[in-house]
Amino acid sequence: MKSEQFVQNAYQCILKNDFEGALQWFEAAVAEDPGSAEVRYRCSVTYARSGKIDKALEHAHKACELDPEKSEYALNLQHLQSMRIVQDAKKVLDSGDLAPASELYQTVSLLKESIRLDPLYGEAYIWLAVAYSQLNEHALAIASLKEAIALQPQDDGLQDMLDQLKSRLSNYLHDSTT
Repeated sequence: MKSEQFVQNAYQCILKNDFEGALQWFEAAVAEDPGSAEVRYRCSVTYARSGKIDKALEHAHKACELDPEKSEYALNLQHLQSMRIVQDAKKVLDSGDLAPASELYQTVSLLKESIRLDPLYGEAYIWLAVAYSQLNEHALAIASLKEAIALQPQDDGLQDMLDQLKSRLSNYLHDSTT
């Protein structure tokens, strides 16, 4: 019963935008009831919202181990795994230096895995478009970005990015014919 009160305290912190406090209460609930898949799941979600993917993954894995039949726990774990892959891809693609083609192709493969894990995670499509663009695979970049736009139609920045990619493709085609 004590863990339920800890969870309620965590939600009170969330309502006050005190996510660090919420995490402390969730961790207390986990310590009180380490075999509760639901507490682990909720803790995982809060860690993810706080940008602490490693801790979120830890609790998500445990929730799935404790209750492998609960589909929402598995979906949460897959989403977090997708997020982790995208974080790693960003490091390669956003480092300031153009990565070697072999590393970019490996990043493309990882991002495709991210999309397989969570086909509704728009960030994965955006970063896949960036990877393809860096490989001068502009048509594939445009296709990936169109998928992101379909998932996030309210994001005007994506349309601007699409226009830039179309321009790069046009320039690339023009340069290759001259």
